[in-house]
Amino acid sequence: MDVIGRIERALTAALMPTEASPCPPKLANALHAAVFPGGHRIRPKLCLSVAMACGDRDSDAADAAAAAIELLHCASLVHDDLPCFDDANLRRGLPSIHVAFGEPIAVLVGDTLIVNAFETIARGMTKAPHRIARMIRLIGEATGAPYGICAGQAWESETNIPLEAYHRAKTGSLFAAATGAGALAAGADPSPWFGLGDKIGRAYQIADDIRDVADTVDSFGKPTGQDEARGRPSAARELGLRGAVKALAALTDEIIAGVPECPGKAHLQAAIRAETKQFLPKELALMAA
Repeated sequence: MDVIGRIERALTAALMPTEASPCPPKLANALHAAVFPGGHRIRPKLCLSVAMACGDRDSDAADAAAAAIELLHCASLVHDDLPCFDDANLRRGLPSIHVAFGEPIAVLVGDTLIVNAFETIARGMTKAPHRIARMIRLIGEATGAPYGICAGQAWESETNIPLEAYHRAKTGSLFAAATGAGALAAGADPSPWFGLGDKIGRAYQIADDIRDVADTVDSFGKPTGQDEARGRPSAARELGLRGAVKALAALTDEIIAGVPECPGKAHLQAAIRAETKQFLPKELALMAA
């Protein structure tokens, strides 16, 4: 199954209305730049992988959910890079949106992508209208407060930042939404899948903390050393580099063992194992040995 092809087609369709008149050209161009070319598309790939493991009975709904989650992720990156937050000049190895198009457009790009995500769900789930409300609530809770990515970003403005709550909101919430939405799109109960997504999100955040300390800007695709410079909580700072790598390896084993029962369980476990191996460069992953 061409998972990446499905994701890119769904994202292209989601942005197509913004590319036509009368959308302001600078906003249209900035929206496209925020989404394409993408990164690893980890969250939408996870969403579709769960949907397929659960039978993929409504591919339109699954594609819409995957695209919506990636649009929300891209929106969070645009806002995260703004001068009022990380003031990052690079994203995915290219100039961040506020650098390329200006701060006002960057703010509007993030806002537009958030709205567009929920519009994408509404357009893509016409075959299952009885599930639209639950899907919107599921993804909405992962986006706002008190547990979503907005809350995660807000923790960085607090004096005392609990690492687990920070990671769960900033990163784990959207991963949990990806697994839950994939199951829901396929007509399965999403409840058993939230914990799996949360753990995958925690693993990804630990890997991100490690790379912020030990990776290069060229490999990472964005500025490094941000956690130390901004005094943010970090697994690498709290556990040490080797300790964080070992924690990531242990959590990965826990994730594989914790995949809920579904028709495609073995295939999904193999896919997650392969994906988590990409979280760290080989030279850093060797520290777990």
